[in-house]
Amino acid sequence: MFFLPSIYRRPEFREAALGMASPALGIGAWGLMTGVAMVKSGMSVIESVAMTLLVYAGSSQLAAIPLLIAGAPAWVVLATGFCVNLRFVVFSLHLRPYLMHLPRWRRLVNGYLTADMSYALFTRKYPKPGETPEEQRAQEAYLAGNYAVTWAAWMTLSMVGIALANFIPQNWGLGFAGVLSLVAIVCSMATTRLRLLAALIAAATAVAAFSLPLKLNIVVGIGVAVLLCFWLEKQLGLDPGVEDDR
Repeated sequence: MFFLPSIYRRPEFREAALGMASPALGIGAWGLMTGVAMVKSGMSVIESVAMTLLVYAGSSQLAAIPLLIAGAPAWVVLATGFCVNLRFVVFSLHLRPYLMHLPRWRRLVNGYLTADMSYALFTRKYPKPGETPEEQRAQEAYLAGNYAVTWAAWMTLSMVGIALANFIPQNWGLGFAGVLSLVAIVCSMATTRLRLLAALIAAATAVAAFSLPLKLNIVVGIGVAVLLCFWLEKQLGLDPGVEDDR
């Protein structure tokens, strides 16, 4: 869909792609973690690549992995994936009025590419379906711009995770994938200068205080980041919850 010239040449496509650039960091980090988790769970590289390309749903993939490894019946795996991603049924129902004018194959592609962030950004910008063909094309282009960046970030970093998983020591196991999932959360939340600064201060402090017992370096890192950024917020009049133009 986003490969059609009539779509990617529109200004709405470029606007959406730029708007998705920041959330794509968190999406990509989550994809990296999922790629590592699949291989570390015992799936082959071919199976992991196939699942990434065909399923394209991180939460569903992570829920299905232990079931596949345990040899659960196919219907159990499918039912689990369906329940985990049940929210996409709601997304589809909401997007139906926006997309019903499209050919079936393009609606199917939209269904495959729909993701949480792309849906959220699209519906925030366009609370109502377009009434004219021009408005409908503009909305489709914006949705495709979101899809393109989200899909590229997820697929690229998932493949990197699959490729690098065999180079990660076996004793790291899925605990390392858990660390990557936290990185994904941090990346997705670092949407302002103050939030990014807080993450950097916390990380630097935690490393400097690594010798503290009982993992107190983590608590110290969080405390220093909160206090320092709170002080900066008051001194500079910054709003920690408002996105800036970094």
